[in-house]
Amino acid sequence: MKHRLVFAIMILLAINAQGKVGHLLPMPKQVTLNKESAPLMLTGSLYFEGCPSNWILTAFRNLTSQQATTDKQAPHVEIKLVEAIEGAYDYHFEGYPNEAYRLTVDSRGIRIAAITETGVIRAIQTLAQLAEGDTQDGEVEACEIVDWPAFKLRGYMHDIGRSFISSEELKKQLQLFGRFKVNTFHLHLTENQAWRFEVKQYPQLTEASTMTRFAGQYYTQEECREIVRTASEYGITVIPEIDMPGHSAAFTRAMGHSMQTAQGVEELKNILDEVAEVFTDAPYIHIGADEQAITYPDFLRIITSHIHEKGKGVVVWNPISGVGITDKTGADMTQMWSTAGKRIAGLHNIDCRYNYVNHFDVFADLVGIYKSNIYYAQQGDEEIAGEITAIWNDRYIAQGSIDHCTTAAEAIMRQNNVYANVLASTERAWKGGGQQYIETGGTLLPTEGQELEEFKDWERRFLFHKNHSLKGEPIPYVRQTNVCWRITDAFPNDGNADSAFPPETEGPKDCYTWQGKTYNTGCAIGAAIYLRHTWDKLVPGYYADPQPNHTAYAWTFVYSPIEQEAGALVEFQNYGRSEKDLAPENGHWDRKGSRLWLNDEELSAPVWDNAGKESMDHETPLRNENMTARKPIKVQLRQGWNKVFIKLPYVRATGIRLNKWMFTFVLTDTEGRDALEGLVYSPNCVFP
Repeated sequence: MKHRLVFAIMILLAINAQGKVGHLLPMPKQVTLNKESAPLMLTGSLYFEGCPSNWILTAFRNLTSQQATTDKQAPHVEIKLVEAIEGAYDYHFEGYPNEAYRLTVDSRGIRIAAITETGVIRAIQTLAQLAEGDTQDGEVEACEIVDWPAFKLRGYMHDIGRSFISSEELKKQLQLFGRFKVNTFHLHLTENQAWRFEVKQYPQLTEASTMTRFAGQYYTQEECREIVRTASEYGITVIPEIDMPGHSAAFTRAMGHSMQTAQGVEELKNILDEVAEVFTDAPYIHIGADEQAITYPDFLRIITSHIHEKGKGVVVWNPISGVGITDKTGADMTQMWSTAGKRIAGLHNIDCRYNYVNHFDVFADLVGIYKSNIYYAQQGDEEIAGEITAIWNDRYIAQGSIDHCTTAAEAIMRQNNVYANVLASTERAWKGGGQQYIETGGTLLPTEGQELEEFKDWERRFLFHKNHSLKGEPIPYVRQTNVCWRITDAFPNDGNADSAFPPETEGPKDCYTWQGKTYNTGCAIGAAIYLRHTWDKLVPGYYADPQPNHTAYAWTFVYSPIEQEAGALVEFQNYGRSEKDLAPENGHWDRKGSRLWLNDEELSAPVWDNAGKESMDHETPLRNENMTARKPIKVQLRQGWNKVFIKLPYVRATGIRLNKWMFTFVLTDTEGRDALEGLVYSPNCVFP
């Protein structure tokens, strides 16, 4: 308890003392406020001492809206490239330069010292955040910041082979992510559904007739070059992926033969020549290589050798079906996916094992990935490069299928909570640490201690940016660290979801006696709680050993200072964007029999758009099954205390592959954008 109090006081002092410094995301390693200097007032123009590169001038303009001027009365900027930044950590990683920097701001101007120009960009990204906020526009606190990343690769991936996101939307995302030190964009360009990269030699690859989704939509080579140019302005590396030999049905339809033929291999070489020419600055080309047996003799070695001849490294997914990954296969870096993906000695490895956000809910999985270290490491090295957040779209998301969104791209970003997930992972990779890997730490917030306080601080800073530089973006995440629950031990229900147990008849209590056995209660924090996680025993949930055919209960009391209408975000089965699960039947919240009461009045489930269907496939659009795809339900809060009571049977759910035992409940404004202010959540049986 003492450690928690000390840490909380430290955070509070940091917030009070640092102001806008306290909003930095990711939080820098070292921050010293200069109390002797007045703030720097940015005027819209800067006088540069010396002559920095055009890249640096572009970064200042893009990130801070400051232009270079010859007026020596404007704030001065001094940029120096130095041999070292004292105390900064770094390691060798091809294609990724040192990012350490020192940023000094006082009333006279700005001084940046960095080992590389990329480090200068990182300093400017920090400066841009310092100038953002609710106080006088352009006022920057006097301070010195010394900073560097723990892991050198911090990225996200878009599966635009299965979907399509316009190049303009991708560039906007790069500009936004570029403020937060995201430094890698993994562009998954080809899939079974479509080939999205223009190949001059083989225009048939991008003909509409070869595509089964978003027919006719692809990126021209000039659009790809523009994406790369935009990314480079924010210090972001683009890694293009041409999936081979798996996930290549679109190639087969277009070319009339598979990749694993002599003709197919030669065509792939020609395609890779064009990829290398378009993505000139890419240090790596990703070739996928997973999920299909490789039968063509020496396929991987032929392809990787050709890419190496182009002066680029090769990334593959890890594992590869039937192939042991070694340096003899020609791979330079692996992207670990699923629990089968393990670090390969002697190669760079990217942790993507639990970063498939298409399986994430909005609240609990985010906690898990933020708390977790990166593949059991506190900081990167030559074998642990960093992490990538992957956004897969196996399930079709159609334009107009989501209440909050007008385009499929918006729906993808909202359903997968992309901004929150990417920025949580990026901060973890930048700051390093994490007490334990998600396979041990799970997705629950502890009820006290450093992990709780750190996540509260991240949440506070993220929500600040949600309402500033990210304002207007499709972000479903709202404050959850003030939401507290009491949860019972699970009662055996013999497979009958309707079975009633003492919490229903006796009301909320600390413990219960039923059939001679005592059932206790415990506390949990968060808008969403996994009683059993999606991946069962691989990722711990609330119960150490969750068993089917049981019923749990959860409750909280919510104090409202006034009588008011509110929105409630409610969910009992988060639908993975890669699944073919059946929607609930109308009149039910899920396919297990979960129920919800507010002030002892039962709340009805929505009318499900996909209810009544006996089967589902990947081409049936996900609609309002997920909480993120519908407006919050409207509820009426009394002035004073309000009781929220939830029944949670865990029984066989037909039509569901990943039978999650979970619940989500948090009160928001009526549009669901922000958590409702002024509420107090208390799980105590006696009102506080």
